[in-house]
Amino acid sequence: MLNYTLRRLMFTVPVLLFISFIIFIILDMAPNDPTGNLPMTIPPDVREKIRESLGLGQPLPVRYFKWCVQFFINEPLNIIDKMFDVCTWGCEDRLRVRSWATRSPVVDLIVERMPQTLWVVGMSYVVGIILAVPIGVISAYKQYSWFDQAGTFVSMVGFSVPSFFSGVLVIVIFSVQLGWFPSIYDTTLKVVDWDTFMMQIRQMVMPVMVLALQTTAQISRFMRASMLDNLNMDYVRTARAKGMKETTVLLVHVLRNSLIPVVTVIALGIPAIFGGAIITEAVFKVNGIGQLLIIGIQGADIPLVQTLTFIFAVLIVMFNLIADILYGILDPRIRYD
Repeated sequence: MLNYTLRRLMFTVPVLLFISFIIFIILDMAPNDPTGNLPMTIPPDVREKIRESLGLGQPLPVRYFKWCVQFFINEPLNIIDKMFDVCTWGCEDRLRVRSWATRSPVVDLIVERMPQTLWVVGMSYVVGIILAVPIGVISAYKQYSWFDQAGTFVSMVGFSVPSFFSGVLVIVIFSVQLGWFPSIYDTTLKVVDWDTFMMQIRQMVMPVMVLALQTTAQISRFMRASMLDNLNMDYVRTARAKGMKETTVLLVHVLRNSLIPVVTVIALGIPAIFGGAIITEAVFKVNGIGQLLIIGIQGADIPLVQTLTFIFAVLIVMFNLIADILYGILDPRIRYD
């Protein structure tokens, strides 16, 4: 397993470089101008100087190489400096990926927004998995029962209803009509005592449930289908014939084998849930990285959009590797070495 992981990590480096090059080229070809939002009274020569100051006067290979140096070398060194309070080589003159709109380092903007996204997205995914696995198990064990029918209905709703509609719907019902939860997420709230903690929980309920509904709908259907496949296997009948308890057969033998295909869905769904949070953050005014990406697209902030898009690609590649490793842990028959 260790050798396989090292081989995959070595293969990941050229894959990520290729992905970053494609992202850089596509966004560079976009018809966006960083001076497009400036007043029309600014002379053309001044606009051209502004473009040159942003590095747009250089050839594409040079700009891509500088971006790679800034993102893969300078930014990790800067993180090391902040973590260990040391100044590594060239820390004062180190070039960083900067936003065209704010001239602030892009990584600092992402780190500033990340806690808000993790509070909402991370919690929604955990809640979705906690709900989806038992729903899928019970629906498969009690196939065609009222519980299975209800689970199927909820899953179809979760698949069919987009987050921008369900988000507005829960705001109208639970915030406007009932007044139970705030309609806007307060990103300035700091949890310092029990009251502020409860306020944080109250403002998280609606965006978390909107995202968790989609996660539950997807994973519960995969869990149900995988459980149904394994419940009819010979080893299940053999375990029952030996007199094992039904809970042991279901939760030890069937559940472990059924989790193997579901692991892929869970692992690959983490980057997807970050993408889905872009709309949810806009609906609930959560000042996270999804909202930051929308601001970058609207303002033609290419360095910001490039960095965020590449981070999403890194998440996809990384969780692909995690899913493959978990295969070998869940199924002893799978060996990579």
